[in-house]
Amino acid sequence: MIRQIIHIDEERCNGCGLCADACQEGAIGIVDGKAKLLRDDYCDGLGNCLPVCPTNAISFIKREAAAFDEAAVEANMKANTENGTGAADTKSASSCAGAGTAEPKYGIGKLFTGCPGSMAKKILKAPQKEERTYTQSNTPAESELRQWPVQIKLVPVNASYFDGAHLLIAADCTAYAYANFHQEFIRNRITLIGCPKLDEGDYSEKLTEIIRQNDIKSVSIVRMEVPCCGGLARAAETALKNSGKFIPWQVKIISTDGHIVDNM
Repeated sequence: MIRQIIHIDEERCNGCGLCADACQEGAIGIVDGKAKLLRDDYCDGLGNCLPVCPTNAISFIKREAAAFDEAAVEANMKANTENGTGAADTKSASSCAGAGTAEPKYGIGKLFTGCPGSMAKKILKAPQKEERTYTQSNTPAESELRQWPVQIKLVPVNASYFDGAHLLIAADCTAYAYANFHQEFIRNRITLIGCPKLDEGDYSEKLTEIIRQNDIKSVSIVRMEVPCCGGLARAAETALKNSGKFIPWQVKIISTDGHIVDNM
């Protein structure tokens, strides 16, 4: 039958998983870092997922699709609750990288199938002596921040501190996840931060102008390992290409438990 159903634009999708959380029928999952309509007959065509998408990747279309099967949805939800799996049909389970590896159940009897960056989990650490909350010299560590503001959305394009700067473009969460962030990344750099999942719009245009209009010496990009954080690295890489300049750059990826897991 021809009916209204959602369409997901994979080019725009950043894999945040908000749509999967909003879909009470379980029609959407995250597969390979992108939202997918897993089953037509689970989609009621009402679009609870549309308003939560931060990139406007979801729209309505009319096409040939199986009719919405309310009985099948209810049976699936019941099976999920009884089994505690969150996915009675294993072919529909999310395969988003990193999902379900640390604390798979989100709530009671429900498997988390959204973005790994939104998955609640505990990070276990070995007990530390009280004195180890300070540096080895037993004095509090000093901030290495060299300018203000730091948010990409707020920083002036032609700020004087960009002249001759080594630029750090970092995801908001990285400084909280990586303990030595100030000493290893902020020191001797001008710092810009942002969150592609929570901030509206694309950073690439502003970053392009910052790089194009200023004497930037190098660019370091630090992001988290979760898929939705990849938008920050893509924006920075796009800005470097669009600026028309050849500037040394690198990407470092931080794990949610606070380690450098990759260098690019």
